[in-house]
Amino acid sequence: MKISYKKLWKLLIDREISKGDFRKLTGISSSTSSKLNRGESVNTDVLLRICAALRCDTSDIMEVVFEDTKETADIHGDDTNIQGNEE
Repeated sequence: MKISYKKLWKLLIDREISKGDFRKLTGISSSTSSKLNRGESVNTDVLLRICAALRCDTSDIMEVVFEDTKETADIHGDDTNIQGNEE
């Protein structure tokens, strides 16, 4: 499982906001911006600052990406797939 910020970058493009302007608007550091570029985890406060600045929801800027259905089953602590059927 990993986090994708592709929605954030698309939103910035759609709103014609450069990454530099994005950092100024949100007050995030260049190292935090780099973490977002690499798809790494960032503090929840950072996500909330981004959402406040862009007037959006967290689901508008990020999503959880599952590598496969086995990973989903491991999270739930069982051997079922996404539909709940036994494998």
